[in-house]
Amino acid sequence: MDERVASAIAHWGPRFTANGVTACDLERITHDLDSWDGWCGAWWAVAAEHERLGRQAQATGRLLSAGGHLAQAALYFHFAKFVFTADLGQMRRAHERAVTCLDDALPHLSPPGRRIEVDFEGAMLAGVLRLPPGPGPHPAVLMLSGLDSAKEEHRVVEQLFLERGLATFAVDGPGQGEAEYDLPIRADWSGPGKALLDALAAEPRIDGSRLGVWGVSLGGYYAPRVAAAEGDRVKACVALAGPYDFGDCWSCLPELTREAFRVRAGAPTQEEARRLAYTLTLEGTASAITAPLLVVFGRKDRLIPWRQAERLAAATGGDSELLMLEEGNHGCANLTPWHRPYTADWLAQRLKGTTR
Repeated sequence: MDERVASAIAHWGPRFTANGVTACDLERITHDLDSWDGWCGAWWAVAAEHERLGRQAQATGRLLSAGGHLAQAALYFHFAKFVFTADLGQMRRAHERAVTCLDDALPHLSPPGRRIEVDFEGAMLAGVLRLPPGPGPHPAVLMLSGLDSAKEEHRVVEQLFLERGLATFAVDGPGQGEAEYDLPIRADWSGPGKALLDALAAEPRIDGSRLGVWGVSLGGYYAPRVAAAEGDRVKACVALAGPYDFGDCWSCLPELTREAFRVRAGAPTQEEARRLAYTLTLEGTASAITAPLLVVFGRKDRLIPWRQAERLAAATGGDSELLMLEEGNHGCANLTPWHRPYTADWLAQRLKGTTR
């Protein structure tokens, strides 16, 4: 097997299934995959099967099924492209299919979703807003992706928040998803964070006084940056598997991740990418966080060393809690029952006063 294929499966296998890929589909996609050049195509083939199921259901009026199938197709098209920088044209075509499938699924999800576009620095930040049952106004969670994730990946986590009465706004920021072609990765998220929170708070069924922010992986760095910049407007913050100083993690990162960062940061070389990685640090910033902060981490994370989590929890200017899972991998995707429900309860308690 190609070392890059083996690396992708070793690092992200639990993540695929934790976020909705069926075990049977993962086996079908990867079983005979012996070259990284075939990664995108292998995922694309199975994604297309789910899209056909969705289009058939849509054509016959089975709309709930259509939403489920198309959202599944969007997830698979996303994983076709997530760190596939070997062929940028193929990567982008897979991404376009992911976006189209999710957009078409949104009205038929339960609860439904709605696409929101936010103008930012001459480009556009896209997000998906989903509301829990009831008239509102609802507390809401801004959901931030990492280096290789995007809004198409978060449906399983969204559901946990929605079940607890929290609206969700899963977004693509600079260097992510739909924005990655126009806006490079940046260290300072005060601008994107403000623009996205402004858009969220402007929604008539959202309570702008009860906003939280959640981020995973590199999003677990962005979320504290937003909380630090926005002060009292952010009432709770969750950092899942995020770095305190991304440059200090550079040597731990797999080749696929370093190359994805280089492309999405707009760096011409790996050396320049490494230099830019060192600008992504919470040193001197974390102390400005006044919102309650939950840091979730796995001690067996092979991408981000676990001591990065200790640094963040110790540096915050407000109340912080560190949930360290001894057997957890990156994102603790191998131990979701031990942190996802707890995280959802923690946010609901701080944004609603109750976990129900």
